[in-house]
Amino acid sequence: MLAPFRALRYDPALVDLPAVTSPPYDVIDAAGVEALERASDSNVVRLILPRDEASEGDRYLRAASTLRDWRTSGVVRPDPEPALYVYEQSSPAHAQRGLLGALALTPPEDGIVLPHENTMSGTVSDRLALYTAVGADLEPIFLLYGGGGAASEAVASVSAAPPLVDVTLADGLRHRLWALTDPAQLAAIDADLRGRTAVIADGHHRYATYLQRQAAAHAAGDGPGPWDFGLTFLVDSTAFGPEVHPIHRVVPHVEAFELARRAEGAMQVHELDGDDLESALTGLAQAGASGPAFLLVSGDGGTLRLLTQPHAERLARALPAERSPAWRALDVSVLHHYLVADVWGLVDDVDTVRYEHDVEAAVAAAAASGGTAVLLNPTPVEAVTAVAAGGERMPRKSTLFTPKPRSGLVIRDHRDA
Repeated sequence: MLAPFRALRYDPALVDLPAVTSPPYDVIDAAGVEALERASDSNVVRLILPRDEASEGDRYLRAASTLRDWRTSGVVRPDPEPALYVYEQSSPAHAQRGLLGALALTPPEDGIVLPHENTMSGTVSDRLALYTAVGADLEPIFLLYGGGGAASEAVASVSAAPPLVDVTLADGLRHRLWALTDPAQLAAIDADLRGRTAVIADGHHRYATYLQRQAAAHAAGDGPGPWDFGLTFLVDSTAFGPEVHPIHRVVPHVEAFELARRAEGAMQVHELDGDDLESALTGLAQAGASGPAFLLVSGDGGTLRLLTQPHAERLARALPAERSPAWRALDVSVLHHYLVADVWGLVDDVDTVRYEHDVEAAVAAAAASGGTAVLLNPTPVEAVTAVAAGGERMPRKSTLFTPKPRSGLVIRDHRDA
């Protein structure tokens, strides 16, 4: 169930929206926090990442006080009636669009909201303390589902209507927001979404936070309430879905020619033109259509090796037998359990195998460490869903869904629930 709610939103007459929104909390470093704070006294980073300053008391309580002050001054105001919100992020090359609403919470074992990553208890504890103090959902989780239907039709139909928000933000994307309030349309969306499943693309820690907050409220005898729902961005991946990017690897201190030498006999090794990385990336994508494939790039770009067609019997022995066929078919599973551990004989930890989110950064990191960039194809949404549906978790740093929802455009304050 995705329920309407009264969004708490910035008043554009009092603030400059580009100055008060931010990226999600988990991609902002200390310098980023400072820059966002300088941009505006009302930047949402003061809520999602309040500073730990001893002279100002508990930072979670300070965030709660800040939100109350913003409400009192009118910097943020609740919308007049509950709605589901169509939210779009677009560039000239891509548009992602979905529904913002209050998701009825269900535990993972119910098989309705499917996680694909593990969570860290410290991060959940931090979010839980913050969300409990402010009494609000400050950032949405990001869910993907597939299959069309009334919800997708409603999302697609809003283009002709004037949006509540239409602004280009610091991420370079155009952000638009529409409110759906017609009872008949909301009923049709509700009927369409009931019985569907969705996979968490981003926000595993926030979803775990929602569940712990709900459990604490029920344990305290509070009964049904706003804690039974959590702010969610729901996207039909077959219509206005996200872009899916691989997360590349870097093996420091070991040159590409050496890793390729070790892989001989374990995979097909193709020597490529060292001056044509773009063509090599095209070859990687083409090879990935028929099975696992990896591109090895030396830090100076002079060595390019394409690895394809792992040795079937050796691969079967290297992969954990208890894992599902869907998990065993993932490129990242093959990379870590077969290539890294078995074929290359490396310790599979974050010091030996590092992570970069784009090709340029991976090659630069390889150059800086005298090592090798290991470039991957993106993991398809269908593969993520298949693993999650089986109750399994993806290997770490498997895939990146973009764009992530911008923080600050919509808050779900429990006082308005």
